[in-house]
Amino acid sequence: MSPLPLRRVAEVPLGGAENRFDYQSIDPLRRRLFVAHLAQEEIDVVDLNGPRQIGTIPDVPEVTGVLAVPALGRLFASAVETNDVRVYDEDSLALLGRTATGEFPDGMSYDPDSGRVYVSDEHGRDLTVLDARTAAIVVRIPLGGDVGNNAYDPVGHQILVDVQSRNELVAVDPASDRVTRRIPLPGCDEGHGLDLDPVTRRAFVTCDVNNRLLVVEVDSGRILQRFDAGRSPDVLAFDPGLRRLYVASESGVVAAFDETPGGQVTKVGQAHLADDAHSVAVDAATHLVYFPIRSFQGHPTLLVMEPA
Repeated sequence: MSPLPLRRVAEVPLGGAENRFDYQSIDPLRRRLFVAHLAQEEIDVVDLNGPRQIGTIPDVPEVTGVLAVPALGRLFASAVETNDVRVYDEDSLALLGRTATGEFPDGMSYDPDSGRVYVSDEHGRDLTVLDARTAAIVVRIPLGGDVGNNAYDPVGHQILVDVQSRNELVAVDPASDRVTRRIPLPGCDEGHGLDLDPVTRRAFVTCDVNNRLLVVEVDSGRILQRFDAGRSPDVLAFDPGLRRLYVASESGVVAAFDETPGGQVTKVGQAHLADDAHSVAVDAATHLVYFPIRSFQGHPTLLVMEPA
């Protein structure tokens, strides 16, 4: 494997035991990173200006997804064990409320136009739609299969969703909360991870079982490119300034891809970073990349890396 175009610049010790992390979310206004420490059942709060851990949100049973909404000053967290989404004040970290979802709430996205949060109920086979201000359920949208991650498309004004057991990329209209398109993903076995470049109209889908990355032209639905990734690719993070995509996998292998302004994607590196390095987040302002590692030199650690 070719080396990753990254170099380590900091190691932030995180509290708790050496166990599994999951999704991350950055608030660029408050300069905070929220990390789901799944097996610890808490959310680690990191000051990006340090970087250093400055707090912990406890008692979030099997927390998977986290989503900061800076405009509202709220953090949403999906708790798998209790099948609900919990809402916190970003500044005080106080719990504001909780709302029941479908089975196994996971990834989330926010639509600023409708003011709604979309929650992937992975085994519930639907999207739970919440009013971001009240946390009340607006509707549940059935998708007909196990649901992977979802992402807000600010140009197409739609929510894109992986329906992993159907190997489809589904578009949902937030104005009507209805499915408007189903894009088949041939050659993809359980598309779970999802990110996009709204400018070039490219969606990036990772296929969990056959270890692939698909580049999909959103408007036409065409699959433009396919790449190998690490075993069981999971979380993706796209840096819009550098036009670089990072794909982290359950095997600890991370792959990096560069995109031209025209949307052509090239793999620029792939290597084993650390065991279980399946979560990645990127700070669009600094281009720093964050990987929470369950055990680094004997304790949980957030690895901070910069483009080489």
